[in-house]
Formats: sequence, C-alpha cells, structure tokens
Amino acid sequence: MTEADPVEQAAEAFAAEISYWREVRGLSMRGLAQKMGFDPSYVSHIESGRHRPTEEFARLADEVLNAGKAIRRRWTEFDSVRIRTRPQQPPAPRRTEQPYASGSALVVEHDEARLHFDGSAYRLTMRRRLRNTGVEPITRYLIRISVDRYPGEPERSNAHYREHPLTWDELALAAECEGEAMRWQAKHDRDAFKEVWLLFENEDGRFPLYPGDATWIEYAYSVTEDKWGHWFQRAVRLPTEHLLVRLDFPANFDPVVWGTETSMTAEAVPLRTAPERREADGRRTFTWSTDDPALHARFRLEWRFRNPHQQ
Repeated sequence: MTEADPVEQAAEAFAAEISYWREVRGLSMRGLAQKMGFDPSYVSHIESGRHRPTEEFARLADEVLNAGKAIRRRWTEFDSVRIRTRPQQPPAPRRTEQPYASGSALVVEHDEARLHFDGSAYRLTMRRRLRNTGVEPITRYLIRISVDRYPGEPERSNAHYREHPLTWDELALAAECEGEAMRWQAKHDRDAFKEVWLLFENEDGRFPLYPGDATWIEYAYSVTEDKWGHWFQRAVRLPTEHLLVRLDFPANFDPVVWGTETSMTAEAVPLRTAPERREADGRRTFTWSTDDPALHARFRLEWRFRNPHQQ
C-alpha cells in the first residue's frame, strides 16, 4: 500500500473546507462562483481536486462565505506542505476520483430524511431507494454530515467545534441495506464536517448494486443539541424522483418551522409549499416533500423553539 501524498491530502482538506462552508451558507457551486467572480466550472474543479487551490481563491472564498479565516488557514496549511515537499518530489498529478464506479449512473427513486429531537439530542435517519442505471456495479455510497451551531458567526462556530469536535463515538453511525449491515469508511474527518463511504459489504460478504437493480439503504447518526444547530439542509447531488423531510419535536417546546430553496440559477427563496404540521402524543411533526427536485438544488429547513426551556 503506497503512502498517501501529503500535498494531495492538504488539497483535499482545502476542498472539503470549501464544500462545508458553501453548504452551510446554502450556496450552489454556481452561486458561490457568481459571488466570487469566477467561472462555475472553476469552483467545481477546486472542490473535485482537479485544480490546486490558490491564495487568491482562498481569500475571496473566505470573505464571501464569511468563514472566519477557516478557509485561509486551510490554504496556509496546503501551501506549507507544498513548499516543504517540493525539494523531495515533483508535484504529483491529481487523480480524478469516480464517485461510485466508472460507468455508473445512480438514481435516487425515494429520499426520506427524518430528524427526531428528544430535548437534548438529535437523531437523524436517512432512508433511500437507489437504482443503478449504469453498466458497472456500485460498491459504495458517499454521505456527508455537516453541522453549524452558530450560523452567521463563523469564528464562534469554529472555536466551538475546535473545543467540542464531533466524534465518531457520539455520532454512533449505523447503516444497513435491506437488513444487511453496511461497513463504512471515513473519507474526511473534520471537527464539524464528516464525509463517509457506506460500503455494500460486511464481514459476511459483499452485495454490490448491479446494473438495472434497485435497493433500499438506511443510515442513522446522533448529534447533541449543543453541536447541531437549528437547521437541516438537503442537497440534491444525484437525480432524485421524490424527496421527503420530516422534523419531529417535543410539542411543549412550541416549535415553528420555515424553509428556503436555493438552485443553480437563483438565491434562496421560500419553499414553494409550506411544511405540513401535525400534533399527537406530545410531539409536533413537520413534513415537507417535493417531486423531481432540480439537480444541485438545496432545501434548507430552519426552526425556532418558542418555549426552549420546557421539558
């Protein structure tokens, strides 16, 4: 097994930082590019690793995303590694990573996200029906976990997560595919941002998603109230036929919910339909759904507790 290229690792860390802050701010790649004065393809190349980061890009991205110098620090780390390793080895060509498999075409037929708050912690459960419309088997599925306790206050959030980072133990991530436990593998591990490969395998064998087949996967994780924040965002990264979000709160907290949509061509606008509210057994739920959402659209639900200290 070859040793990982430190320059490549630093570039990947920079790309992950850009992706995290862009999603926290509810911006598409096109939206970020417009605010920075760059071509949208350049932002895409930076996040995918096809282009190395530059100091100017880092400075502008940090200002536009109000990242509290977090992006600039990633650039400084990358530049230090690049300079330190330059005498020992020539710059290695960046590899372009295929998200799932060469020749794959993954479609999400149903995407259901459930958030349950018990007064002290959130439990997130994602359930998706995936269909492989390509020509190669799919052996893994990429998921992201992103938190921001203080939206609009990046320095405060950064300091908070440096002192209280998300840990794998507290997340208690678990995944399954139609009853089969799925192994998982960390791709990026940051204080407030995780990327994880869910693997179509376990200790008993492998169960890849073959061309023409469809399957259900489900994964869940927990985040304490002091680390989560009062927002939940769904990003459409794959062709999706139906998207549903359900938020479940204690009724005595008197929660209220609203939402916005951001697309490749428009800034955040109110959701076209209001979340449906129901109340039963001491719980208040809000359900929102849409059919055939646009690719790269982002739907952000936010809430407020009018009686936050009620138990």
